[in-house]
Amino acid sequence: MALLTLTPTEARRLAVAAQQLEAPRPNPSRADLLDTIRRITCLQIDPINVVARTQLLVPFSRLGNYDPADLEGLLWDDKALFEYWAHAASIVLADDYPIFRPQMTHRELGNGIWQQRAYQWWAANAGFRQGILDEMAARGPLFAEEIASRPDEAWAYENTWGSSKDVGQMLDMMWYRGDVTVTRRQGNGYGLKKQWGLMEHQLGSRVHEPPVDRPSLVRRAVERAMPALGPARLRDVRRYFTRHTYPGLNTALAGLEADGVIQKIAIRDDGGDWPGPWYLHRDLLPELERLRRGEWRPQTVLLSPFDNLIADRDRAHLLFDFFYRIEIYTSPAKRQYGYYVMPILHGETLIGRVDPKMDRQNSRLVINAIHLEPGSEWDSATRAAVTVAIESLAGFLGAESIEFPSGYPSP
Repeated sequence: MALLTLTPTEARRLAVAAQQLEAPRPNPSRADLLDTIRRITCLQIDPINVVARTQLLVPFSRLGNYDPADLEGLLWDDKALFEYWAHAASIVLADDYPIFRPQMTHRELGNGIWQQRAYQWWAANAGFRQGILDEMAARGPLFAEEIASRPDEAWAYENTWGSSKDVGQMLDMMWYRGDVTVTRRQGNGYGLKKQWGLMEHQLGSRVHEPPVDRPSLVRRAVERAMPALGPARLRDVRRYFTRHTYPGLNTALAGLEADGVIQKIAIRDDGGDWPGPWYLHRDLLPELERLRRGEWRPQTVLLSPFDNLIADRDRAHLLFDFFYRIEIYTSPAKRQYGYYVMPILHGETLIGRVDPKMDRQNSRLVINAIHLEPGSEWDSATRAAVTVAIESLAGFLGAESIEFPSGYPSP
């Protein structure tokens, strides 16, 4: 059988479609939100709220003006989701708990000084851990300040991130190991104050089901990741969803190919085939046929810096010819584009970046700058589409006005 060959444009469109980033559906419901998260596998969690937190922005880019309360409803009321580590701290499906379970029970110890200190402190505080578990079992989910701090050995170090208090430090470590999880949050815009509970408080009987063998779970994780990626290489799979936790990935890919679940493809431009091998999940074949019939539904939308489409920076550079690095930790004088820069997705092309900030006190979305990529045309149609995308973001944020940069619409 001839090798299925895609043009770069088809590959990009398929990646965008796989990420649910074609034109959004009208009047998105809670069920639409859950379906979107299921299809892209996870939402990264990040506390930065200069525009809105990324776990709210990623669904917005796909659904338009959805109700953020639905996300918390899916988490805390429906318990269809939970927080755990995917490619970063993330919101993932409760049904995917078995996939993450080996990470919880077999988390490897790093070689850094902090990891060694944490391991030693963990080992010295078995009684403290058990006391927290007993307290939650007796009282239910609790905020950190409601938990008695009785460490066997106090944490002696200041952290540059997270909590340096004994209870907070222990809860963070127990979360990594799947002993506890977040059961509610307080605060506006997916707040930062966490209520903690036992894993069964969030996931119910799932936590008591017999564990599944690791090769089967790796295969399941690959089957979850690949439909969300579109065309993908082995290294792309390894860096998506359960990032760097695909033991036996080569074997899993070979088994899926033998069973006809995935197939090798080529991406070819005038210079020849792109380095591979590339794979495509069979669920995306109808999408490819649809695109080849001309049924492409492009939109122009702003993406979170942590959006799944660009979270793997090297893949984004190869696939979209878009070099992106976040400059949050770069000093203002050395920033090239801005603090919280949002890429502009225009159809299947990343044409530029917007540097926005939400001025909540004055209910105003401030656009500090708009930067176009070399070769991107700033014609009237593109300018109008970008303006609509900015206005759509402002509407989602509840901004009553937009402050455009001086000289707009000619950036």
